[in-house]
Amino acid sequence: MKKTLTEEKIQLKELIDQVSILGDQKDFNNQVQLFTENALSETRAEGKVIMELKGRGVMAKAFAEFLKDVETVYHFNGQSVFTIKGDEATGICYCLITLISNQKDNKIRTTIGAVYNDHCVLHDHQWLIDKRIGDFLWQEKCEIHSSEL
Repeated sequence: MKKTLTEEKIQLKELIDQVSILGDQKDFNNQVQLFTENALSETRAEGKVIMELKGRGVMAKAFAEFLKDVETVYHFNGQSVFTIKGDEATGICYCLITLISNQKDNKIRTTIGAVYNDHCVLHDHQWLIDKRIGDFLWQEKCEIHSSEL
């Protein structure tokens, strides 16, 4: 039975949210299963590529390394829009990322405003990300005092 356009868009939104949830849980092995086998993940900051990864295994290792010193990861996905053409979809998602880490015995909160541009493909009736470009548009760091926890 063929799905409606609305059902397909709901599945794409759930894919993007599930990628964020698994990232927050630092469950990178399951997170990368939501990407195609040879997917490309590119991260940019201030217009420059800071990380370019190809393939699930490479991505899982790099994500773990990037977040190894971070105690708490929290993605808050906002507005997202997808365009579907057959078995392919493109989409944009705005995301507010919060990272809590310890630096020199101080808790530091890093907040990042990100925009993800995704190219997804339908594989065995399941949407997967084939290419993700994450633009980190701004970043703010501040020390968190115990009264703020």
